[in-house]
Amino acid sequence: MKLRFGFWILLAATVVLLPSRSPAPLMYVPGEGWYYEPYGMDAKWQRTRAKDQLEVAEQSFTNKNYKVTLHAAHRVLRVWPLSDYAPRAEYLVARCLETQGKDEAAFNAYQKIIEKYPKSGQFNEVLWREYEIANRFLAGEWFKLWNLIPLYPSMDETAKLYDKIVANGPYSEVAPHAQMRIGAAREKQKNYADAVKAYEKAADRYHDQPVIAADAMYRAGITWEKQADTAEYDQGAAAQAIAAYTDFMTVYPDDKRVELAQKSVVKLKAEQVRGSFQIARFYEKGHKWAGAIVYYNYVLQLDASSPLAAQARQRIEILKPRLTGIPEK
Repeated sequence: MKLRFGFWILLAATVVLLPSRSPAPLMYVPGEGWYYEPYGMDAKWQRTRAKDQLEVAEQSFTNKNYKVTLHAAHRVLRVWPLSDYAPRAEYLVARCLETQGKDEAAFNAYQKIIEKYPKSGQFNEVLWREYEIANRFLAGEWFKLWNLIPLYPSMDETAKLYDKIVANGPYSEVAPHAQMRIGAAREKQKNYADAVKAYEKAADRYHDQPVIAADAMYRAGITWEKQADTAEYDQGAAAQAIAAYTDFMTVYPDDKRVELAQKSVVKLKAEQVRGSFQIARFYEKGHKWAGAIVYYNYVLQLDASSPLAAQARQRIEILKPRLTGIPEK
């Protein structure tokens, strides 16, 4: 027993004492603490001044040595978090992550710049980079677990990314475009109510930017129309679509999409007429004469010249006498 125990002690000591190359040796830096140094990495990347350390990160990024860039930039943030070089270091971290295809982590790193260094000279560039990341998710890029395992595309999460961009700078150059993309993400999600809200907000907030405002008003009409065209035709959404298109055509009569809006209004009104006529027929079959007459009259109000309008007049004349002294069953 003692012999066996001694053997294991000797074996353990041999393993510990034998020279070996660790793939990630544990390093200690006075004042910084312990960290793992990846094998093959140049250990000369550390500097004693923030400016010099950032220069290492900059040069490494230029040379596409993103591993060293991340270590050098992280050291600036860890050792000199309040220095003038910290915002740029955070930016290099985000750029490395984006280059490596870790878009969620990159977005979060860019967001740290906005939140921690709002006076950074790269504020607008950071917003645009966040926007481009969000665009990739809008195009179908999958969100990942631990930045490694693809999970799913999500228009809900994508809309939240755009929402952060708008919140970062509501009147920045990128904000109007991000606000419109919130609507686009909600449309893809088939969340038409929130899509309309996003477009209406864009039209209202950026009314002094005709290109954005016109597009927002037109998209609001399209979105209401999509809502109306769902499985069970939505009369209320159709009316909203007509109102949105009408507002668009009134405010921007010279827009090239006015003709398309007019065609949509004609189609929507025809659907409203058909829907109202069917409802009237439903009431009539149930011997609900008053209700039937209300909807036949609505057909006339919507389009007195439509083919169904003539039938509606005939049915009204037939049903009117039944209202006198004959209760509805």
